[in-house]
Parts: sequence; C-alpha cells; structure tokens
Amino acid sequence: MSDERLTYEEARAELVATVERLEAGGATLEESLKLWERGEALADRCQSHLEGARERLKARTEPEAGEDED
Repeated sequence: MSDERLTYEEARAELVATVERLEAGGATLEESLKLWERGEALADRCQSHLEGARERLKARTEPEAGEDED
C-alpha cells in the first residue's frame, strides 16, 4: 500500500513499530538507515493527516468571510 493510502492510524502504528525496531538495536547500519528513512516518511504522513484535520476543524469553526458576527 502506498503511503498516500495509509490512514492516520495505520501510519502511526507502523511508525511505532519502526521506532521499536530501531530502539531494540541489533540492526546493521544499512538496515537502521532504512528504518530511519521509513520512520521519517511515516511521521510526515501522520503530520499531513493532522494538518488536514486541523484545517477541516478550522473551516467549520471560524465564521465565513463576510458573515456578520453578533
């Protein structure tokens, strides 16, 4: 599955598993670098989901432009 199709929950779960693998040690330098890169990509995906949610909430809670406030 491509990263764009991962839900927030899926990306976060994979990120947690990736961090645990890194923290456990025992990986070669090359494996550690690949895990780090994967973790960075997953963290970016999670951040993208959170920013999208923040924008959706903001759009629903802020008065629309030109709307009179009481």
